[in-house]
Amino acid sequence: MNFTSINLFPSFKIKNYSIFAPKNGILGAVILCITACSVQKNQVTEKQKPNIIFIMSDDHAYQAISAYDNKLMQTPNIDRIAHEGMIFTNASVTNSICSPSRAVILTGKHSHLNGKIDNLSKFDTSNVTFPQLLQKAGYQTAMFGKLHFGNNPKGFDEFMILPDQGDYYNPEFITKKGDTTITGYVTDITTDLTLNWLEKGRDKTKPFLLMYLHKAPHRPWLPKEKYFKEFTKKTFPLPETLFDDYSTRSSAAKSAEMNILKDMLLTYDNKLEGSVLDSLGINERRLSTGLNRMTKAERAAWDAVYGPINEEFLKNYPKMSPKELTIWKYQRYMQDYLATIASVDENVGRLLDYLDDKKLSENTVVVYTSDQGFYLGEHGWFDKRFMYNESFRTPLLIKWPNKIAPGTTEDEMVQNLDFAQTFLEIAGVKAPNDMQGKSLVPLLLGKKEKWDRDAIYYHYYEYPAEHAVKRHYGIATKKYKLIHFYYDIDAWELYDREKDPNELHNVYDDPAYKDIAASMKTKLQELRVKYKDSETLDNYYIQLYNNRKTVKKSDHKEYSE
Repeated sequence: MNFTSINLFPSFKIKNYSIFAPKNGILGAVILCITACSVQKNQVTEKQKPNIIFIMSDDHAYQAISAYDNKLMQTPNIDRIAHEGMIFTNASVTNSICSPSRAVILTGKHSHLNGKIDNLSKFDTSNVTFPQLLQKAGYQTAMFGKLHFGNNPKGFDEFMILPDQGDYYNPEFITKKGDTTITGYVTDITTDLTLNWLEKGRDKTKPFLLMYLHKAPHRPWLPKEKYFKEFTKKTFPLPETLFDDYSTRSSAAKSAEMNILKDMLLTYDNKLEGSVLDSLGINERRLSTGLNRMTKAERAAWDAVYGPINEEFLKNYPKMSPKELTIWKYQRYMQDYLATIASVDENVGRLLDYLDDKKLSENTVVVYTSDQGFYLGEHGWFDKRFMYNESFRTPLLIKWPNKIAPGTTEDEMVQNLDFAQTFLEIAGVKAPNDMQGKSLVPLLLGKKEKWDRDAIYYHYYEYPAEHAVKRHYGIATKKYKLIHFYYDIDAWELYDREKDPNELHNVYDDPAYKDIAASMKTKLQELRVKYKDSETLDNYYIQLYNNRKTVKKSDHKEYSE
């Protein structure tokens, strides 16, 4: 790894203390003993506070973690967290898009209160975040990887973050001392920075909060050589809803622009050369994938694998039916998307091994999650945003040795809204009264009787924008989900989550569900009041969004993804 421009990890100096014994040797010995015992007691107290490592990937679908489902790939290292701790099967987000999800995690507040409703807005740094509170309480704090806020994080003693989305190859990083470029693959580099800080940068007398945040598997899915050589040879099972026709859904599903056949780009997403498209007369939007950041050797290795894929497509495309092209694009999507996850899994293993080797595991809470779910061909889609299951639901695995029983599965309804209060309780820090989540600690400790949530609230705002997913809010219980699409349509959808797990049948107008629809509407309004959301705020954010959205769609793509 080649570091440039700055001294990444300045050495930490420990103050030298001189102890002067008075003439009375016995008294001096007593004073020395009392002093030493007092220092030792303070150090033990600090060391007893658990360390917290928060691992978050970007757009990592739970379907691509083998602890949830092993049909697509194996993720043995991420699975270790589940085997040694707890896996949540009903975890979800409050707003399925990158920056707002991160703002919710940091503040413990819904988007309409923390103000980060979409990827276009700046994060309001007057918000109090849980890292700031942990830092104030004596925790050393660090963040490495993707933040995606457009401004530097508060509450961190050390950080190195990617600008905007960042790049997979030879990425730039923002630091306290200035920007720098680091040679290598971003998932490996983020882990190198993390391990370097754990080994050399932290004060080992203090508990720590470490946020280890991966860019992968975010679009445009550029894998490392080791894995693109492996995964481009694989074929993956097709989702049963790949050719969904949205026949019972509102116009929101039909008008969204995230269909694999129609909206997935052959260049940006499927890695076809522009010259191939030109020769076939295919006219589509061309975007830079970041391949220009590769070294000559990296690009040569890439071309050796993807060149033949281009040639095969050139030969077969003229005779492909729409169904065959959909399947081809899906397979290419999975090959690259899953290959980037293989790097994440490998590097999570490096971190877990380090914790074990350095005897840090016993007193460290490790969380693995994603900023939201993702569509892997379900309903014919890629991307996220909707309250439908694949983007609404997110992976969540937590281990806490001697506290969480290994191999535990938890099906209670939890959200990214809950992380802030969970970490504060683990650290023994009182959460601010205006945080809106619930600490997961009772569930982690097996005290399920102390958990009383039966429904969660969701609200998505970024429309009109990339992928054209309409504004909507909704409520979900374990049995049902009610969604209201608004702004330029007024449409309601109701799903029976037990009978229709794929959410193919909107039963809102079904007479058999009349009472359930009414009950869910009442409960939704109650949650809107509880979380201080309202139609007035809906209209306020529409107006704010329209006033602020002065750039062209193509110009803000990096932010809207």
